[in-house]
Amino acid sequence: MHATFDAAETAMNPDLNLLQPYPFQKLASLFRDVTANPDLSAISLAIGEPKHDTPQFINDALIANLGGLANYPTTAGSDALRSSIANWLARRYDIPVPDCKTQVLPVNGSREALFAFAQTVIDRSKPDPLVVCPNPFYQIYEGAAFLAGATPRFLNTLPSDNYALNLSQLPEDVWQRTQLIYVCTPGNPTGRVMPLEEWKILFEMSDRYGFVIASDECYSEIYFDTPPLGALQAAQKLGRSDYKNLVVFSSLSKRSNVPGMRSGFVAGDARAIEKFALYRTYHGSAMNPAIQAASIAAWNDEVHVTENRRLYTEKFSRVQEILGPVLPVTQPDAAFYLWIRTPIADTAYALALYRDYNVTVLPGSFLARNARGINPGENFIRLALVAETGKTVEAAHRIAEFSRQLLVASS
Repeated sequence: MHATFDAAETAMNPDLNLLQPYPFQKLASLFRDVTANPDLSAISLAIGEPKHDTPQFINDALIANLGGLANYPTTAGSDALRSSIANWLARRYDIPVPDCKTQVLPVNGSREALFAFAQTVIDRSKPDPLVVCPNPFYQIYEGAAFLAGATPRFLNTLPSDNYALNLSQLPEDVWQRTQLIYVCTPGNPTGRVMPLEEWKILFEMSDRYGFVIASDECYSEIYFDTPPLGALQAAQKLGRSDYKNLVVFSSLSKRSNVPGMRSGFVAGDARAIEKFALYRTYHGSAMNPAIQAASIAAWNDEVHVTENRRLYTEKFSRVQEILGPVLPVTQPDAAFYLWIRTPIADTAYALALYRDYNVTVLPGSFLARNARGINPGENFIRLALVAETGKTVEAAHRIAEFSRQLLVASS
């Protein structure tokens, strides 16, 4: 006799009901009843997945170390990997080498770590815990807050503020209940880098209210001239050498074009790292030994990163030249996105562009939430300049032609 189960009676975490569809699910729904122009090849600038070639030396290191698959890896990763990350941090940010055993922890990409970290920070015994996020934002922050038993509160990053993280938007009672804040620098989708002045204010707020800062820096190595300021670097400049209540998240995905390797790290406050390592003993998968070896090779080399930046710099230059006459394009501080205001509603723009020109872009409203009466992503689109140069330039020409048609129609 077979047992039958009623889905309505199945025990489930009710916090799952708080999760919203991911932006790309919303995009698929937007396009559901539309057929893209079959006379043009499909080009997507919607997803921030690097398409540049993975450097061959990383592939070689991965293959050469496949024998490591015969062993269980430790959750903390090898000493060699932790040391390579610590040394990279010191070189990149001109800071003392972090303690690789207490201040650095390898993880399976920054996405997994950004989500899981909230589970170690949020104290459910305190009433109404809050997590503060920028808005627009990476949706993992919101999901992490909900599934940790907290409620997200949003800081609108607006063009009128140069997309600054304006902490004064939230009242005192919100900050008193805030246990964690996510920041992203360089930002997704704006590419803005937080300056030292903003870090000083944020650190002072952290000291006053006791919240932990999670700094998402996965775009830190894609820049044009000046290397972006990092959170650990800012802390050192401000005399916070213990990185109190500060943890940085980064990965090789964008830096080294290896998103499928799922290789990243967290670094910072040794107390927070210790608790996170304990949590990952039960939750996090240990990094594949072959991937650890390939990661060491990647962190130890900067030549391929310089070439990667050159490719992005070329694409930004060519795309802005094409789009500049018809759209308000501004080069970001860093990262590989263009955040562009649209002449019509962002969803209508993305839908018509897909239908008529077979180019996919992401409506900005899908990356944001309504907060204080507005959705700060409305009437913006995000372009990820990740495809190879020829496709990216072709997409830019199609977007420019579409935008010219809109200008003519409105005149």
